[in-house]
Amino acid sequence: MVDVEKIKGGPYGIAEGPIWDDSRQVLLWTDIMSGSVFEFSPKTDCVKPIISNAYSNAVALNESGLIIVGQKGVVLFDEGTLSPLADRIADEPLKCNDAIADAKGRLLFGSLYYNEKEPYVLGKLYSMNPDGKIDILDEGFHHANGIGFSPDNKTLYFTDTAVRRIFAYDYDIVSGLAKNRRVFVQVPDHEGIPDGLTVDAEGFVWSAQWYGGCIVRYDPSGIIERRITLPVLQTASLTFGGTDLTDIYVTSAAHRVRLKIAPAGYDHEAENAGGSVYRLNVGIKGKIEYKATLKISDKGG
Repeated sequence: MVDVEKIKGGPYGIAEGPIWDDSRQVLLWTDIMSGSVFEFSPKTDCVKPIISNAYSNAVALNESGLIIVGQKGVVLFDEGTLSPLADRIADEPLKCNDAIADAKGRLLFGSLYYNEKEPYVLGKLYSMNPDGKIDILDEGFHHANGIGFSPDNKTLYFTDTAVRRIFAYDYDIVSGLAKNRRVFVQVPDHEGIPDGLTVDAEGFVWSAQWYGGCIVRYDPSGIIERRITLPVLQTASLTFGGTDLTDIYVTSAAHRVRLKIAPAGYDHEAENAGGSVYRLNVGIKGKIEYKATLKISDKGG
């Protein structure tokens, strides 16, 4: 039985995109419903909002400030100012979900237009280079989500929530290209849907299961190594943190999202939907997250 602790603050509509800033020893995450970004310091046991009305779906670390991705594209937050870096690519307005920096300072993120009520444009997996150039790494995704790298940076993981798949790619850190897409995990229909993702120091992949009330650890071949149950059903994402990177922080959502891709029999009226951020520790160490090196003078297009 794993001891799961609820940290202060909340409830949040949809708490997403948690990331640990090791240099400052704080946890960051966003509430998609309010668009705000929050910061938690374990040292002071204090939660505070640091950005408001940012239309944020996720946060990534940057060498200077933070990168916000969401309904208005890619935005730099530095010294209290929000500055757009890219809000469209060609004729396509850029709506983003989840992001991560690689070891060379690039920002990887997915575009998301998923809508069960009407036709939608399929999303893409993008890479924004430090010089502002944006490359398409892959395309054809329904619900772009969790992204992560293996410890040696040779494998890139990327989630398509709607089709219940986590993909793996061969990643070239020098060129920034992703090749050889294959299905790393196909989540069964009776389980929750795969949402946020992180990779630990041993190269095992952790995925939060929305509607599943759990986080799942997969070995490098895609086999389930363990499943940890949470006290809430809408578990959204997770990251490692703490002084030795063995704390696991899990975000969740109070706002009930009623998707047809929920497992059969799922109770959308259940009282324990979520809304808090949780912390647990099973003695497994995570990795320090990379920082992007994007600047306000860099313009994507």
